[in-house]
Amino acid sequence: MRIFIFMIAAGLMIQLPLLSKEYNVESPDGKISLSVDVTTTVTVSIAYDDNTIITDLKPALLLEGVTLPGPEPVVMRSLLSHVSDTLVPVVPHKNGMIADSYNSMTLRFRGGFSLDFRVYDDGVACRYSTALKRDVTVKNEQFAFSLPTGTTAFYPLEQSFMSHNERLFIPASMDTLGLKHLASLPVLFKTGTINVLFTEADIRDYPGMWITGDGRGGVTGTFPAYPAAVKAHNDRNVYVTEREDYIAKTSGTRTWPWRLFIITNNDAGLVESEMVYKLGAPAAPGADFSWIKPGKVAWDWYNANNLYGVDFRAGLNNDTYKYYIDFASENGIEYVILDEGWYRLGDVLDEADGFDVKELCDYAASRNVGIILWVIWKTFYDKIDEALAQYEEWGVRGIKVDFMQRDDQWMVNYYHEVAAKAAEHKMLVDFHGSYKPDGIERSWPNVITREGVKGLENNKWSYDCNPEHDVTLPFTRMVAGPMDYTPGAMVNMQKRDFSPVFFRPASQGTRVHQMAMYVVYESPLQMLADSPSNYRRNQECTTFIAGVPVTWDETKVLAARTGDYIIIARRKDQTWYLGAMTDWNERTLEADLSFLPEGDYLMEIFCDGINADHHGEDYKHLMLNTVSPGILKISMAPGGGWVARITRSNK
Repeated sequence: MRIFIFMIAAGLMIQLPLLSKEYNVESPDGKISLSVDVTTTVTVSIAYDDNTIITDLKPALLLEGVTLPGPEPVVMRSLLSHVSDTLVPVVPHKNGMIADSYNSMTLRFRGGFSLDFRVYDDGVACRYSTALKRDVTVKNEQFAFSLPTGTTAFYPLEQSFMSHNERLFIPASMDTLGLKHLASLPVLFKTGTINVLFTEADIRDYPGMWITGDGRGGVTGTFPAYPAAVKAHNDRNVYVTEREDYIAKTSGTRTWPWRLFIITNNDAGLVESEMVYKLGAPAAPGADFSWIKPGKVAWDWYNANNLYGVDFRAGLNNDTYKYYIDFASENGIEYVILDEGWYRLGDVLDEADGFDVKELCDYAASRNVGIILWVIWKTFYDKIDEALAQYEEWGVRGIKVDFMQRDDQWMVNYYHEVAAKAAEHKMLVDFHGSYKPDGIERSWPNVITREGVKGLENNKWSYDCNPEHDVTLPFTRMVAGPMDYTPGAMVNMQKRDFSPVFFRPASQGTRVHQMAMYVVYESPLQMLADSPSNYRRNQECTTFIAGVPVTWDETKVLAARTGDYIIIARRKDQTWYLGAMTDWNERTLEADLSFLPEGDYLMEIFCDGINADHHGEDYKHLMLNTVSPGILKISMAPGGGWVARITRSNK
């Protein structure tokens, strides 16, 4: 009898560690709640308005020799706090001042590590912090979670870890996506009326995360292992041919990347969110970035230097770029890019025949224009210090670094090295062929924009950059940060007329669809992609887009539906700009003007012309008196747009 009782008691003792301890934290407005259940493992769940949207999240770091949290983790201390701060970005993308308000919870575990959670009114972020007294080898990381049945995704399907991350966001049911369906981030999930955008922030000395489906409606994180061997196929495509059996070697005392879920019950909230920026690491104390000058750029590559009506041979030569400089100067455009062709491929210090970069920089400076140089990442890296010193001596204002196509640990570190060294020479950086933004623009404000987006240039060879894609980007890729889509086509075609043409490209949709991008799309270094000859032929459109700011004091989304339409209002000083875009469907929408202080206003408007549904370049330019509060009707042709500058009326 005593033996039986002992066995029951022993059984109860064995079961005691299975009894869970739950830790909870809510958003400041109480709508989002996060629960952490600690038993034999750590399990995270997230709910919005009492609807559970994320379950079975069991984050784990698989270090060589130890797994965190490991079996039967022990919480030594739970810390709750509230933060209410205001961030003032050096380069404001949406707002000149950003309210940074959240509730946080830190769980400190036995073994020298913590899990940090932040719950904002528009989402949740979590990360590991470790205090291990040695360098560590990260064999892998576990980050998988489940979503409610019936969830759909706007899914940027990838072929491999070697990618420009220029993808369509394909609507797909999550239960159709399995392990073979690789995607880069960000990814937008829709469950019922709730949006959940998943991405990451503050990637340093570590690879980026990718995801796959699990065939059951869930998500599994995956990472590119550290490159053991690479092979250059040419000057720009450097492929990883062998990988190590780990994803990173790094310091054991550090914070790790934030994994974040932006959560909102309306599509406008996605566009307005600044969570990724907030979670980026702050710039080093005392760092001086006052020299940074955002602006617009006259860009050559899209239009293939198709100048006409000139008395010189247009092409890769100083005469052509002096013409670009003159055009930029006459229109208040801050920069000109010298894209591929200015140097002999293979050596970023070997100027091609017909080029004298120092002469161009001097000429541009005399016209109040700066020069930005395009470089291929590997060729540039081979001579990075020498090149930056030479570019600074020439008077170059920035670099456009291209074709990285990876985000393994080595390549992530490359981004930070380029950012730091460019800052030493007071140069802007525009990363192309790049992974998504992760808040690095907070750490290094000179990293002023990046590609990682399927942009206008795709019209040279595909049908992908159509109006539906254009009105999907603000709710997906752009949520992560600035995107160098390179808008501004002056040759515009409706669906029936469009076909890809490499050397004389056109856009899909209307002229004003392109013009509205200057208000809708965020990029503090914003391109004018078409030929200066075309812009001069369409001067009233050029004058307007050249005058649209590239940084903003305030942003409000007035109407939005992913993949269908958007209306957005942005303020710079006392002037408001209103931009609207639609997919291939003709639409009439209403914009509530109550965001304007009460009073009389003058609107300078560009809208689709009466025949824009047949001839994409048809537009109407008009002036309209209006009042606030009031309701404004916005009509758009298929693939159309609408854009306005709003100022106080003088009457």
